[in-house]
Amino acid sequence: MSERAWYRSLYWRIAIGFVACLAIALVAQAVFFVWIIVRGERNVPARALTVFATVVANDIAGEIEGQREAEIERHLVDRYGSLPRPIWVITKDRRVVSGNWGPPPPGLIRRAGERMARGAAAGLDPIESFRARRAAAFAPVIVRGQTVGMVIVLAGRPPNVVARQFGPLLLLIALGLVVGAGAVASALIFRPASRRLEALADTARRLGAGDVTARAPETGGDEITRVARAFNQMAIDLVQRAEALQTSDRLRRQLLADVSHELMTPLTAIRGYLETLDMPSIALDADARSRYVGIVREETSRLERIIGDLLELARLEAGGGSFSREDVAVGQLFARVLARHEHPAREQGVALETEGDQSILVQGDPLRLEQALQNLAANALRHTPSGGRVRLSVERRDEPDTARGGPESLGEVILSVRDTGSGIQPDHLPHVFDRFYKADASRAESTGTGSGLGLSIVKTIVERHGGRITVRSEPNVETVFEIVLPDADPRSFSAG
Repeated sequence: MSERAWYRSLYWRIAIGFVACLAIALVAQAVFFVWIIVRGERNVPARALTVFATVVANDIAGEIEGQREAEIERHLVDRYGSLPRPIWVITKDRRVVSGNWGPPPPGLIRRAGERMARGAAAGLDPIESFRARRAAAFAPVIVRGQTVGMVIVLAGRPPNVVARQFGPLLLLIALGLVVGAGAVASALIFRPASRRLEALADTARRLGAGDVTARAPETGGDEITRVARAFNQMAIDLVQRAEALQTSDRLRRQLLADVSHELMTPLTAIRGYLETLDMPSIALDADARSRYVGIVREETSRLERIIGDLLELARLEAGGGSFSREDVAVGQLFARVLARHEHPAREQGVALETEGDQSILVQGDPLRLEQALQNLAANALRHTPSGGRVRLSVERRDEPDTARGGPESLGEVILSVRDTGSGIQPDHLPHVFDRFYKADASRAESTGTGSGLGLSIVKTIVERHGGRITVRSEPNVETVFEIVLPDADPRSFSAG
């Protein structure tokens, strides 16, 4: 990659723009300075300008009488050259003596000739060719009673003369200010900003090269700092996403291995028993053959459950599956769970009970909420010995609805499934909702529907409803699964 041209650099473009703006400001200031001087010099009282012109005319007349007419020009320069008043002498033959002011405007020469022809006395005339409040004083040069010339004194120097006189000084001052201000701005403003931008670019290159720890300095509180802060936040987000992708890939590989293992177990059993049934060298009686076929049927059902639960879990986690939103009475959910598990519980000798105000409403999909409670109840019954108890309870934790300013309240509904079974060891509690959790001591606790995915499905259903699920257990004493859901609007409650 070729090096970028210097004039494309933001540093140089800002610096040149700064110097150009400063130069323009100094030029404007110089023009204003010249304008002020010219305008100030023009504000001369008419009588004073006329008197001054008469004094100059008398002085020139004295020079002529002294036979020094050839030195009039030098006399004007020596005596009047430093005054801010252009002075010219027009002789009767229209010769111009200008000193160091250059030729006068043609209109002034014409007026001087007219005045000499009329024999006019000293006076003041406005000059239409110049701006307002600018005038020229005329005074005749009289030698021995004869008018031999006319003195013209202009009220203030012309702008070009002022510019010519002060221009070099103003230019020198402007150059000094531009160079000095540019050097100071470069040292204190542009160069530090350029270094910070270079540091930001270097950080971007390091991050692109794979250095996930690269961060831009965030010193200061200006726009560059905000850009650096935004860049660092972007870097953090990228690193987090990369780590999330790595975690997701690792989990995907682990899930693939777990699924392969879970599918392989029933498939291996099915193939083994089918090969046994197909071997002509082994004579099986009717009871053995029926038992083997029953095992194959059970393993086939298990395989179907695993595949079905995997598909169900994939749909739920991907946001698929149909979910309705309606007010659901907790009593209806508990009644369906009791209807399904009452007979198996009676056969196991396990008491199946409910408690709490079952008229409480929750918002959600009744079928999905029932599915979650059915899975938890089946899991509890599976691991509760005879004489034990499984209890479904409901509790509402209310909070005042200050937004409406009324007596209504909003809060959370807690659905609990408790059992007095074998319990879960503390080191296995954080993993009971993981798919195919393999710890033997807690394998039974995480089987749910028998596929190893039941509790994962329950957790996903609850989270899709905006709730959460927790578990606590004291081995051989009690295990409690709690589903926390937002309750329905209190104003929609029906009596009873």
